[in-house]
Amino acid sequence: MDKKWWHTSTVYQIYPRSFKDSNGDGIGDIKGIIEKLDYLVELGIDIIWLSPVYQSPNDDNGYDISDYYSIMDDFGTMKDMENLISIANNKGIKIIMDLVINHTSDEHPWFQESKKSKHNRYRDYYIWRDGRGAEPPSDLRSVFSGPAWEYDENTGQYYFHLFSRKHPDLNLHNPEVRQALYEMMRFWLNKGISGFRMDVIDLIGKEVDQGVLTDGPNLHPYLKEMYDEVLSHYDLLTVGETPSATTETAKLYTHPDRKELDMVFTFQHMSLDEQPGQGKWALKPLDLDQLKTVLSKWQTELHGAGWNSLYWNNHDQPRIVSRWGDDGDYRVKSAKMLATLLHLMQGTPYIYQGEEIGMTNISFDDISDYKDIETINIYNERKANGDSHDDIMESILAKGRDNARTPIQWNSMEHGGFTTGDPWIPVNENKETINVEAALKDQDSIFHHYKKLIQLRKEHDVIVYGKYELLPTAEEIFAYTRKLDNEVVLFIGNFGMGNPKFQLPEGYSLSNAELLISNYDNAPSTLEEYELRPYEAFAYLLKREVN
Repeated sequence: MDKKWWHTSTVYQIYPRSFKDSNGDGIGDIKGIIEKLDYLVELGIDIIWLSPVYQSPNDDNGYDISDYYSIMDDFGTMKDMENLISIANNKGIKIIMDLVINHTSDEHPWFQESKKSKHNRYRDYYIWRDGRGAEPPSDLRSVFSGPAWEYDENTGQYYFHLFSRKHPDLNLHNPEVRQALYEMMRFWLNKGISGFRMDVIDLIGKEVDQGVLTDGPNLHPYLKEMYDEVLSHYDLLTVGETPSATTETAKLYTHPDRKELDMVFTFQHMSLDEQPGQGKWALKPLDLDQLKTVLSKWQTELHGAGWNSLYWNNHDQPRIVSRWGDDGDYRVKSAKMLATLLHLMQGTPYIYQGEEIGMTNISFDDISDYKDIETINIYNERKANGDSHDDIMESILAKGRDNARTPIQWNSMEHGGFTTGDPWIPVNENKETINVEAALKDQDSIFHHYKKLIQLRKEHDVIVYGKYELLPTAEEIFAYTRKLDNEVVLFIGNFGMGNPKFQLPEGYSLSNAELLISNYDNAPSTLEEYELRPYEAFAYLLKREVN
């Protein structure tokens, strides 16, 4: 595999509304990001993935775009955006932007024209269909609950929206639509950004009349066309959000010879704590054996045939330390264990803002405190179906997207130093103990552990390119090796509060081994029937004879 600059990189996702407010209006903005770039330099990240900052009526926090060529007033101006790109590049940080082309806002000029008449030039930019008598064209459902069709009285037809009714889906089967989107992509690339995170990109080939939403027959031809016409002309990082992806389809997206995308986000590990087939709100405990199986499958099957993206958190997922760690007594230890497990795998790691200081889930008492449209819709739908308030809130507390969207806790002051005004969503009350200022001062903090993991990737090719192998262990332990030439990285992590025993496999020895990282002060010097401490994690670099 040819070496790429993003192989050794670490990506940091910024959700701008909640990162840093520079003007006291309670909403994070681009100038606030610029203000904190030196913090990200200190952490050591190479790339910022910036969630949408385009003009938007904000029905879904910016993922409903009304103008791809303008910046949302809440976030600043195009000049601010140009300054961010320039200043970040000068500090050695590249910017990738969200590419949202499955849908637009219903306030986008294309849709405003499209709904004027059946004969409007822009009619076919979206998906319009006749109803079945008084019924919608089909029984397809929106991800955000309710039907995926909205009736338009003016023309007597329905338009398709897989998400909010204010997010009409674009019709990418229309070549005019694709060309217009390519022109927009060039606009941003020519401003100096270094790639795209492609929102729900596996939906762009949908065939709604056949009920095919993901992995439509034209998906890969459209991605190849995008590569040929746009992506191939720049030195980029591209990552696709692909909830439907398997290891087999991931190779179609990411094999270098196919020239589509560089990597995709798998969702398979993110669904392991939900009841099979019942969606994310139907909770069940994580089965660690399933997690080992899924992560190992992606590590082994994409080795040499594609590239992994490594993540625990993003703007759509709850905080990992609350989800699969312990956000109480072992918050620091479990956050470090989870970070080490992920960052020593093959792929490009993604850190979501606040993850590097161990931010936790939020606990709001009332549905009125939540801002997320998905959360509000599911509450209302389940309430109408007779579910109890307590049962619904249990799911929301565990999985609601606002868990990830509360503001960064910069210090222990009012509103965590995020704003001098009234924040758009409340700051977590644990800001007094969990904040950036405290983390920077404490050399044993989660922040400094992440900083070290980021640096290790730059120093050791075995972490970047080594072949992965899962080790057989007690069920509470996750252990694996990475091997390249005569070097072996050995990772061992305890996924709980118990004290399981680990036995070093035959053929391995810690003699002359180098301790790379540990979340306890005194890492073991021998692993003969070693009894792991709660959430303990460490990694060694071993040398071996190579024939």
